[in-house]
Amino acid sequence: MKIIKPIITEKATSDSELNNRYTFLVDKKSNKIEIKKAIEEFYGVTVDKVRTMNYGPKRKTRFTKTGIQKGKSNSIKKAIVQISEGDVIDFYSNL
Repeated sequence: MKIIKPIITEKATSDSELNNRYTFLVDKKSNKIEIKKAIEEFYGVTVDKVRTMNYGPKRKTRFTKTGIQKGKSNSIKKAIVQISEGDVIDFYSNL
């Protein structure tokens, strides 16, 4: 599946209420056309525009008794989806 999960933060929620834009965490290999088709199929809305952002891994270093430990988080891809006027995606309907 191309869509992993919706991102529900304060900034994303206000953007969805004011501008009809929703944010999703998507597969790193998916492109804008695949994301558009997946959103339209899953939620039954009409997508006008898709914006994507790639985030690299965050690297961390810890200094411990046994030495320096290095680690990193996973890289992610976000998609901001603009849907047409009148369409609404309700994330809280099936809780």
